[in-house]
Amino acid sequence: MNEAGFILVVDIAVRIEILLYAVCMAAFFYPFMAGKKEQRKSKIKKVLMVFLIYTVMYFVNMAASVYGWLCMIIVIILLMAASKFLDMNREFTFFLGVIFFCIKNLSALIMRSISYFLGKNLEHRAETAENVFANAAWNYVFVAVLQLILFSVMLYAVIRLLKKKTMKLHIKELCYLLLIPITGILFVNIIFNILLIVNENTIIQLYEQFPVFLGIVPVVAALFYAGILVTIVSYQKMISLQEEKEKYFVEQQQVHAIQERMEEVEQFYHGIRQMKHEMKNHMTNIKGLVRNGSYGDIEQYIDHMDESMNVFELTTKTGNTVTDVIVNDKQKAAEKQGIQFQSEFSYPKSDGYNAYDIGVIINNLLQNALEACAKMTEGKRYIYLSGRQKKKFYVINVKNSFEGEVTFDTKTNLPLSTKGKDTALHGIGLSNVKREADKYMGDVDIRARKNEFSVAVLLQERRKK
Repeated sequence: MNEAGFILVVDIAVRIEILLYAVCMAAFFYPFMAGKKEQRKSKIKKVLMVFLIYTVMYFVNMAASVYGWLCMIIVIILLMAASKFLDMNREFTFFLGVIFFCIKNLSALIMRSISYFLGKNLEHRAETAENVFANAAWNYVFVAVLQLILFSVMLYAVIRLLKKKTMKLHIKELCYLLLIPITGILFVNIIFNILLIVNENTIIQLYEQFPVFLGIVPVVAALFYAGILVTIVSYQKMISLQEEKEKYFVEQQQVHAIQERMEEVEQFYHGIRQMKHEMKNHMTNIKGLVRNGSYGDIEQYIDHMDESMNVFELTTKTGNTVTDVIVNDKQKAAEKQGIQFQSEFSYPKSDGYNAYDIGVIINNLLQNALEACAKMTEGKRYIYLSGRQKKKFYVINVKNSFEGEVTFDTKTNLPLSTKGKDTALHGIGLSNVKREADKYMGDVDIRARKNEFSVAVLLQERRKK
């Protein structure tokens, strides 16, 4: 092979590399595009957009000999500009772009040592100039293939990590996560610039002067990559802890609200006891009205007594004061909105359940049901609540009518909220139901069929210590 043949092989290989790396970038971005149901054509357009941005810019780079780092920056900027079209957060798009190019650079740096080592061995075996060019061409293609494989494996590991936890990044989080990747990119560019230095007619190779760098440089590149993985994992754990804290806070707030409502009910019961003591006075007043023949006043007096008694009446009895308060409050709220409310809930007779745990479950489920019914513009609006004990198990079921579609989170199997500003709290509400079920080694089954949404919560009786 002559020099022209070598240049042709390298040129073709570089073009193929650009296309393959563009495919890798499209595949890297694809899992993080919006998870809502959409047409296949829309998904193809998004993937094609990422592919074209990378391909066009790097082919322009080949023709115009633009600096590699400048081309990288332009690609990232274009991806950020297209983030709305891709249904991605702009900060997260920037993060993915930097991670992609950092891993690409690190894999190239690792393979540079292998390329140098293989090149030296092939150079010693070459007997003619044609053999030198042929060996160099095969070395370039072989190393390029190995680099692509290594890069794909490294990229896949990052995808697996990032998919474990959805990350909504802000400036502070972005700075924390990008500290190592950006340092890695700068380090790689510095090393590439000093690997081969041309000083007048002298070519100085770093690996020839310092052979130990053949091992040190790939190890440092691997450590940068490990640092990226550790940073992502630590950040995800930090998010999980924050979410747990928020869930615990909301749960405590709910329990506190129930306790306050219980105090109000206790005051109502105190009022009932007072009325019982006042009944003798009421009877005396009625007898006096009878003696005077004021029958019309008697009727008004009795009606007034009925109204006074109704204030203290709980229409639904569940067998427990905590669940009595919650169910009756939600029933009144439903009646005010014209929502049909039916309850067949009876508190478990076993003492292996905590009233406040069950209160948190039904409070969240009924609140979600009320909100879903309130959004309906047509059709019958209803809520059905039941709670039954079956041997050592207790099953709570809430069914309600709703409009629209329900999208489930693939990671948590919980419905994604559509409540806008209250999205986080809405998600926390259902996750708290799951949290309470886990306390009793139970499970939560959520189904959406036609225009009915149902949640069944299975609890297992706890043994008292």
